[in-house]
Amino acid sequence: MGKKSAAESDEIRLKKKVTAARASGSAPEGATAIRSLRKRLKREQRKRRALAARKKQAAGSAGAASAA
Repeated sequence: MGKKSAAESDEIRLKKKVTAARASGSAPEGATAIRSLRKRLKREQRKRRALAARKKQAAGSAGAASAA
């Protein structure tokens, strides 16, 4: 059996966790927990942007026209 798709994306969940961790003020900015969450969030954002760029490239001139 494959993975179940979440109701909300990983990126949204990570954004919520990062904002909650920063709002609590329990740890300084350089804390390892917050840092690792932010790194995971940035990785997810890079994946999403790379996927969008690949789809746009694969669409050719039709993709360029629809994106503009």
